Amino acid sequence: MGRRRRRVDRTAGAGAGALPEAIAALSRSLPAGPSPEIFRRAKFDRPEAAPALWRLLFRVLYPLPADGASASPSPEAQARLVKSALRAQGYPRTALAQIPEDGSQGSRELLLAVSWLLARGPLLERLLAQTRVQLGDEMPVCECKVLASSGPSAPHVEAEGPVDIRRVQWLMGQLRFRWRHLLCSQQEQCSLLSKIHVYTRGCHSDRSFGHLSVAETEMLRDPEGGQQLLRMLECENARLEAALAWRRCELVFWQWMDTVLDACPPEAPAAASQPTFLPRIPEYWVDELELVARELQALQEELRLAVETRRAAWEARVGGQGWGLEWTAMRQALKEAVEQELAALQRSWEQHRGPAQPHGPHRLVRSEEGATGGWGLWASEVIGTLKSQEACLEAVLCQLQGQCRQELARLAGALPGLIWIPPPGR
Repeated sequence: MGRRRRRVDRTAGAGAGALPEAIAALSRSLPAGPSPEIFRRAKFDRPEAAPALWRLLFRVLYPLPADGASASPSPEAQARLVKSALRAQGYPRTALAQIPEDGSQGSRELLLAVSWLLARGPLLERLLAQTRVQLGDEMPVCECKVLASSGPSAPHVEAEGPVDIRRVQWLMGQLRFRWRHLLCSQQEQCSLLSKIHVYTRGCHSDRSFGHLSVAETEMLRDPEGGQQLLRMLECENARLEAALAWRRCELVFWQWMDTVLDACPPEAPAAASQPTFLPRIPEYWVDELELVARELQALQEELRLAVETRRAAWEARVGGQGWGLEWTAMRQALKEAVEQELAALQRSWEQHRGPAQPHGPHRLVRSEEGATGGWGLWASEVIGTLKSQEACLEAVLCQLQGQCRQELARLAGALPGLIWIPPPGR
């Protein structure tokens, strides 16, 4: 044990000079990163380091939109949102939930949460991609992730009492109106982009593009905007350089985090493994619990027998009416149809999936008809892929709707007193 401690101390002593550099690089690469002094004070659980770490965790877990239109919530709300997000992502330490939300203490636990987010995935790469300066007119090829705002979600409010159907219809009308407004806005944006690409044809220094983007056109129109864009690019380059510096001396930071874990109280990790949420059961309730358990088992057995009896009676009735072989054949036919549909979907996807990397943003480039294809994706290929996928999904939807109508008709025929009115076909 002593030899291991001396070996770790020599390693830490050798990298002591690189530790401030590593923490400074990490701080510069994070959005609104705190100063390296905040990290040092958080190791000793100093209360003045907690507010800055709360803000850092909030910016990491809830990135601000590109336009910065959404207002930042209060510090207490930020702390609640951070706790909820970490709990949803599986943060293992329960001591975080016990930290006060006013920023008075718990800076060491917040530092451990930051290091946990760094260790579980490419956090810096994701943050750099979110804050990247876009010089071209880009669009994502495949929307696989949830198209929701990155800000905090609105609180869920349960409806009190019955819901008026007229209000539901009004809400559906509002949703339909906003959806049409969104489509009109996107069409107008596409038409404006097309005009800019046509008017600036031949102005770009790179012949593979052939035209300017909106940002480049605005930079030529407004020199002050060009200076602002230049400052944004310089900040992005500084963050990229800091991320590269962090990768070079990342090991020193994790060795220092081992010392932060050693500084934690010994009872904090042990408390997470104890069944603290199990209540103590009085001895005079044990007999009653055993009686309830036996009654529950008896009810389960009775329910199982009733289900088996009902199933046997139903199978006998179906077989007596001559539906036994027909039902088996129908079930086998449905199974084969589903397998064929899945195989068709897989073949369609493999045939029309296009390039090897269809995901992510791609720059919109107007090209002449019949021009030689270069790098990137063709809009016709993407549209064809989406149309084929839409056709497959429509076929699956129609098949499922037909199966549902058949099942409803069968259920309605089994009950003679039931009047079933099918919905009008569309």
